[in-house]
Amino acid sequence: MKGPVAIAVDVMSGDRGPSVVIDAALECLHEAPNLELILVGDTEVVEPLVAGHGRADDKRLRLQHASEVVGMDEPPQQALRGKKDSSMRVAINLVKEGVAQACISAGNTGALMATARFVLKTLPGIDRPAIISPIPAMNGHTLMLDLGANTDCTPEHLFQFGVMGSALATAAYNIEQPAIGLLNVGSEEIKGNDRVKQAAQLLGDSGLNYIGFVEGNDIFSGRVDVVVSDGFVGNVALKTIEGLAKMIGGYIRQEFTRTSFTKVLGGISSPVLRALKRRLDPRLYNGASLLGLNGIVIKSHGSADQVSFANAIRIATLEAEKQVPKRITRLLESQLAKEHHE
Repeated sequence: MKGPVAIAVDVMSGDRGPSVVIDAALECLHEAPNLELILVGDTEVVEPLVAGHGRADDKRLRLQHASEVVGMDEPPQQALRGKKDSSMRVAINLVKEGVAQACISAGNTGALMATARFVLKTLPGIDRPAIISPIPAMNGHTLMLDLGANTDCTPEHLFQFGVMGSALATAAYNIEQPAIGLLNVGSEEIKGNDRVKQAAQLLGDSGLNYIGFVEGNDIFSGRVDVVVSDGFVGNVALKTIEGLAKMIGGYIRQEFTRTSFTKVLGGISSPVLRALKRRLDPRLYNGASLLGLNGIVIKSHGSADQVSFANAIRIATLEAEKQVPKRITRLLESQLAKEHHE
């Protein structure tokens, strides 16, 4: 996609307040000349923060008023029905209207998914949207879906997740034939329940580069580009990964501060430790895509700082430039045409 890219940003959601989001937005505006941002929220709150940066007259930055905010613990249906002028809903509406090519929110995940699905609808041939995010791996990262949107899935849903993940890997990360693995309790064909076995059959019969069942350790091994699972397993795996990373980081800090000698070793090792921290920094992986919608919606962590939220904006920009929903539709159509021909 050439020319300017407009992104709607839900400024009011998240744990850290509008100032962090605005700082991230202005950082991204500075580094991307083709980027236009629409800051959605209470203008009485947002205007002074923007003016404080001296950017009130920036033509690539405009404000869109929204009088309500969805709470982090608010039931999705309550937010959908009762807060039609929330910053989250208004940002999604801008995508629906074609004013923005994508939107970002750090708000309530359930409310964001419910509202986005109601407003934007799903792409043709997609039954349910899925949450996908990059996970650090030996070759850079592995894309994994679903990470919590769908706890109960049919084999057809898992197949659709494979199509969507493959399309995103190709469009956004230039992987021509992304290797797709289906998460299972073992790599042998006899392992797993009937659902994953049937999904494996669908993926194996497709034109996708399906390599078979993979286990949890393969998320990090680099042998697979996309890992497919239902949302229950995917979310448990994601939270386990996050918890393990925090524990290892804590252990490293403890060991390098245990004695005077280990403190010296820590000082000597600091370049290596800093490089390791950068590679595993969860802020650089912030920004999960709600794939399968007729529009681009990015979910940021609620606790995102400026670095984290800026990364979510970059992901939204990339997906808009690559027109990911259209890529998914074309790939799914080619799969359906293949089945019809056979």
